Amino acid sequence: MSAAPDKSTLPPGLNNAFLFAGFNALSFPIVVGSPMVLYAKTLGASATVLGLIVGMMPLLVIFQIPAARHLQRVGYKRFVYAGWGTRTVFIFGLGLVPATGTFLDRPTQLALVIALLFAFNLSRGISSAAWLPWISSLVPAEVRGWYLSRDAFAVNLASFVVILISAAVLGAEPGWWQFSMLFVFSACMGAASLVFLKRIPEVATAEETKESSEPVPWKAIAAFPPFRKLMLLNIAWAVAYGGVGAFTVAWLKSEAGLGEGRVLLVTSAAFLGGLSSLWILGARLDRLGSKPVLNASLLLWLVLAAGWLALAGRLTPPNVPLLLVLQFFMGLCGSMFGMANVRLAMAIIPAMGRSHFFALFSVVASLTLGLAPVLWGLLIDALGGVRVTAAGVEWNRYSLFFAGVGVVSAVTLALAGRLDEPKAASIEALLRDVLLEAPQRLWVRFWPR
Repeated sequence: MSAAPDKSTLPPGLNNAFLFAGFNALSFPIVVGSPMVLYAKTLGASATVLGLIVGMMPLLVIFQIPAARHLQRVGYKRFVYAGWGTRTVFIFGLGLVPATGTFLDRPTQLALVIALLFAFNLSRGISSAAWLPWISSLVPAEVRGWYLSRDAFAVNLASFVVILISAAVLGAEPGWWQFSMLFVFSACMGAASLVFLKRIPEVATAEETKESSEPVPWKAIAAFPPFRKLMLLNIAWAVAYGGVGAFTVAWLKSEAGLGEGRVLLVTSAAFLGGLSSLWILGARLDRLGSKPVLNASLLLWLVLAAGWLALAGRLTPPNVPLLLVLQFFMGLCGSMFGMANVRLAMAIIPAMGRSHFFALFSVVASLTLGLAPVLWGLLIDALGGVRVTAAGVEWNRYSLFFAGVGVVSAVTLALAGRLDEPKAASIEALLRDVLLEAPQRLWVRFWPR
């Protein structure tokens, strides 16, 4: 991890973006992550409904398409602030739902949760159209990897803390008031994040991308070769990645028999993995490029899919150390892929039409990311109680799910090899730098003289 860039290259007030990311990450993992999945399970949600809950956020990113044409008129900051403020109101609404258990049955409560999550994710989906164009305009190209790694650090640190808080609050057999406390805490942290969001500097919008009566050339945008290849990669990755977090939580609860508190403690290791991505990548992302990081992440994801397959297929019994290792590397892999993916998009998307490029980029990937858990959930429900032993593996609904994830991951890895990034290093160079050269530099630094 190299030194920070020259402060003269950084826009003033950029530290507020990290504070916003941190407080925001104290909020959203409760509403769209494991705590919400566990609450939905207490209301009797099926795998399909869990897939819908998890997939709703990326599905509603489709509203970035109509929103993109209004960004320059409204301004990036105002657009994001309005959406983030609106969604915080709906989190407060979620905080009231558990209390309705005294007079509403569980299916009705679940319907209320889904309705409020829809409103929450709709406001987020519309306003998020401004985020990537805003950050791309604000952060200089030569330090975007540096910015993204620090942003990921802030998000993962705060997410780790909030999952530990959630585990402590819920315990083994949580009551309605414990879930209510968590949702209200999420809303308060979301409100606090708005203070720092408002302090992030605004940027001037480019004249050539201002609102026009001319139709947006979506077909030409999608056909731009480097962009098209990245889009195909994102679609495949969304299928391989989408739903894994939710269905590992469901497996830990229903098949491994862990209580809510222990499930959250195990899944918290994923955020420690995300935190470690700052040390592993640091300035390497700017120096070596995105492509080797994407390839390394996909190779790791293949290994992780095999690990979950071994657990679900009863090749190896579940034990806490193994579960922690799998969760840790899931977090590391997701964080590395996310940073490298966004950095590459920032690099290949031209300034002309930037808002529309980013809108299409986010929408296509997010739609797949939203549909994937729903379709995986339908598959898991359709397989039901299927249990067939072959080649020493018990092929049940979860082992077949993880096998499918592995197949799609292999396809995604093949697509990553076709990406355009002329100055990118090889995956061998990345592994050599991380596994050999970095430890040698550390050894030399601390060797007694």
